[in-house]
Amino acid sequence: MAFIDYYSVLGIDKSATEADIKKAYRKQARKYHPDVNPDDKNAEQKFTEVNEANEVLSDPEKRKKYDKYGKDWKHADQFEQAGGGAGRQQRGQGNPGAGFGGADYSDFFESMFGGSGGGFRQGGRSTKFKGQDFNAQLELDIHDAYTTHKKVLTVNGENIRLTIAAGIEDGQTIKIKGKGSPGINGGPNGDLYIKFVIKNNTKFTREGNNLYSTVEVDLYTALLGGDIIADTFDGKVKLKVAPETQNGTKVRLKGKGFPVYKKEGEFGDLTLTYSIKNPTNLSEEEKKLFEELQKLR
Repeated sequence: MAFIDYYSVLGIDKSATEADIKKAYRKQARKYHPDVNPDDKNAEQKFTEVNEANEVLSDPEKRKKYDKYGKDWKHADQFEQAGGGAGRQQRGQGNPGAGFGGADYSDFFESMFGGSGGGFRQGGRSTKFKGQDFNAQLELDIHDAYTTHKKVLTVNGENIRLTIAAGIEDGQTIKIKGKGSPGINGGPNGDLYIKFVIKNNTKFTREGNNLYSTVEVDLYTALLGGDIIADTFDGKVKLKVAPETQNGTKVRLKGKGFPVYKKEGEFGDLTLTYSIKNPTNLSEEEKKLFEELQKLR
């Protein structure tokens, strides 16, 4: 496995703070995101490396191991148990993991864990290690999140067919087993974790499975009652407004909200808040009528 300098990937140095890492990650992720670089294999690879770098460097424990052991950081615990004394020698000042008086940790791991198939042997058996997990981020429009649909993702050069269930939430993470880095010494592959970012440019506010919106009601309908047409997420409904309806009145439409994740046919509710709209540009006659009404009140 070729060494990847995660600091260089993000364009930062080893003294970078957590805030520096977060800022650099966002910048690089935007630059190499597949939506910005469609059908660009090089950008896809860069995007994967950026996500891997962020996963390691944004986690204090992982970063500490990476700084000490370089590309072999995920075997740090086994190394410490099997022969950690060597790790106390003075480390080099170059790439992460440099040490052993001119050799590096990678050379040590080659002999310890077996780069050509030998593997670290304990009690006569080769120890198997799970491959590194991958992390990716996928943006969806809220309309896509409303229906179950299929999508093809390209992760580390591999096309992965994914069925996204209706009702997926913003920030929700799903695991795809075995789609991470290959295992070591016959160990299982790592897993792929996909975090969803749901973009909402509609007039509906989503909270879990429930939706919220505002609907205008003209003054006369609010006072005298009548029917109005209101938007729902997937269509329109006719609502009966009661006489003397007040501004801010809320109406709940059961089952007109967002789909419940992985529960076919179940939906949250839609809550509509009435906003009374006063007439404008009144004629002189209309003003007199309102004045008469005011006197009656």
